[in-house]
Amino acid sequence: MQATDLGPEAGARRSAGLSALKAHFGARFQTGEAIRAQHANTTTYIKPQLPDAVIFAESEAEVQAVVVAAGEYGLPIVPFGTGSSLEGHVNAPFGGISLDLSRMDGVLAVNADDLDCTVEPGITREALNTYLRDTGLFFPIDPGANASIGGMTSTRASGTNAVRYGTMKDNVLSVTAVTAGGRIVRTARRARKSSAGYDLTRLFVGSEGTLGVITAVTLKLYGIPEAIGGGVCAFASVSEACQAVILTIQSGIPVARIELLDATQVRASNAYSGLTLAETATLFVEFHGSQEMVALQMQQFAEIAAEFGGTDFRATTDAAERAVLWKARHNAYWAQKSLRPGAGILSTDVCVPISRLADCVTETQADIAESGFLAPIVGHAGDGNFHVGLIFDDQDPAETARAMDFVARLNARALAMDGTCTGEHGVGQGKMKFLAGEHGEGLALMGAIKQALDPQMIFNPGKIFAVGGGAGGYVG
Repeated sequence: MQATDLGPEAGARRSAGLSALKAHFGARFQTGEAIRAQHANTTTYIKPQLPDAVIFAESEAEVQAVVVAAGEYGLPIVPFGTGSSLEGHVNAPFGGISLDLSRMDGVLAVNADDLDCTVEPGITREALNTYLRDTGLFFPIDPGANASIGGMTSTRASGTNAVRYGTMKDNVLSVTAVTAGGRIVRTARRARKSSAGYDLTRLFVGSEGTLGVITAVTLKLYGIPEAIGGGVCAFASVSEACQAVILTIQSGIPVARIELLDATQVRASNAYSGLTLAETATLFVEFHGSQEMVALQMQQFAEIAAEFGGTDFRATTDAAERAVLWKARHNAYWAQKSLRPGAGILSTDVCVPISRLADCVTETQADIAESGFLAPIVGHAGDGNFHVGLIFDDQDPAETARAMDFVARLNARALAMDGTCTGEHGVGQGKMKFLAGEHGEGLALMGAIKQALDPQMIFNPGKIFAVGGGAGGYVG
């Protein structure tokens, strides 16, 4: 529902609020259709829903001013980082303000002795690691896209390194956020552990902008490894590749990355990224540590892979060779799109206990074949998380309906295996329908928290919960 659907009184309030914010922000308040469209979806199948205006904030005080005005005039606020999310997180179904935080991209502090730093939300993960390079430290969470730290925190992102370093929930020490009424809340200090009160940090990590606007994040850092090695190994089937992953994890080998590509994805990556891999189920792996430990880990993995029919494990410690491999992995989405130019693509993920990964992927492949879709699979196999790039004609209602049915079956399959409807993409708009099946009564508890912290329902309404819209309390 857009702002034009409001009643006369609420519409007049919003218009007054937009005028007040325009007077405050001047040229950093934009209402042109092109820029509003850029702040709706960029890499998702969900149709764009434009905000009424875009505001470029440059400080916490400016974020606070926007939140106060939004509360006064009943304006929804949709925080925006880089727009790389995949489930409609940055859509504005009730209009309002897209609050662009990309100019708040500073590093506020680096505490090298404590292995942590504090940054503004708009800094991207690549920019942060460039800044940290001379300190000998790095931030490991790598969702593939050059996402903003604020966005990664909001969606509880993870990525290729999560099997060793964890996800954002494991690496955020503290969040500062502007909440309802303009209250600024810091969720924790920098201590590595605390038993003082509720864990407010974890409440905000993964909240997708529905509880407030993040203005600073304190992160754990790690020493850059002395040595990095890795490689690629082919298998006859996805099932055998998954069994090799399971034994690698169960054996306690501290693999840093272990990524699964099915034959369709390998074919796409060969064509798009210029690889020459055998078009069969494949694992990309990487190990971090000392020279001796990396060599040992690669040897141990090679032995496990051989047990499950893995062939031609090509190990390397050459940085350039590894870079080619991981660039191809990060470009998997664009490689998928190139398989059917002009078609739509629905990139969706689920996550299951690692012991069920082979079952879930194999059953999903059978579903893809029976449905007649072209749908490559890639996965963060070490933590049971995989992605399906469903390619379909998004202009054909019948094919779109079949695609939605496939996604519903995929999510039901994951939940039946005691998994989750999303391992890292987040809920946004796209996964809302599956939350009740996953959380049961827990979903009502989440709604109560949302209502308590955002009684006007102005923070990213229509995401996670089907309520919101600011003035009038519209149901999405």
